[in-house]
Amino acid sequence: MYKNIVCLSGHRPKSLPWGYNENMYCCKVFKEDLEKIFINAIEYGIHTFLTGMAEGFDMIATEILIKLKEKYKHIRIIAVIPCKNQEAKWRFSQQIRYRRILRKCDNKIVLLNQYEKDCMIEGNKFMILRSEFCIACWNGNPSGTGKAVQFAMENKKRVRIIDIKKYYNLNPNNSL
Repeated sequence: MYKNIVCLSGHRPKSLPWGYNENMYCCKVFKEDLEKIFINAIEYGIHTFLTGMAEGFDMIATEILIKLKEKYKHIRIIAVIPCKNQEAKWRFSQQIRYRRILRKCDNKIVLLNQYEKDCMIEGNKFMILRSEFCIACWNGNPSGTGKAVQFAMENKKRVRIIDIKKYYNLNPNNSL
């Protein structure tokens, strides 16, 4: 029923080697690698991507998918937003970025009208249960992404883990 659908799960900026500074070399390499993963998935037959639209990995991944839509017009990007106004406490620049990305998604699903404890985890579960595959950017440590990976495996979903630790070795002090 949920064939050819991928959900995305990954870390927030505090757990990424570049934090909020996406001009760092390690982030550039990460984005290039992620784009290749998405192209392979699309060429394999994936046509729908579910994103939780959180800061960090989710927004980076969604921006790459939006760019890829110029070539692969058939793909769909669906924002599965855990709660209304999830971006309310983010940096202003991130809120603007979030809204810009959201406007370019093909569909939006808002799960709750307000923030509730564990709503982010429940959002991941919602996406996983409606996907065939999960692409997760995970450092291997206990986290929301770790719980998502575990839930996906328990539900017999195929999981592609991008080990974010390898990007720490790419001279993170080197900016472009």
